[in-house]
Amino acid sequence: MTIIDTKNAPGAIGPYSQAYETNGLVITSGQLPVNPADGAMPEGIAAQTEWSC
Repeated sequence: MTIIDTKNAPGAIGPYSQAYETNGLVITSGQLPVNPADGAMPEGIAAQTEWSC
């Protein structure tokens, strides 16, 4: 199992990892569409989806 922890993503709010990878399967925690540079959340579902990926 590999813990995924990227430095460009917003930090976790709780005591959990961003994601784990095991046997080719990536399991992610909940993700909010927050800009890590300024904490802003974009308007609209398309922009929020882009930021959440």
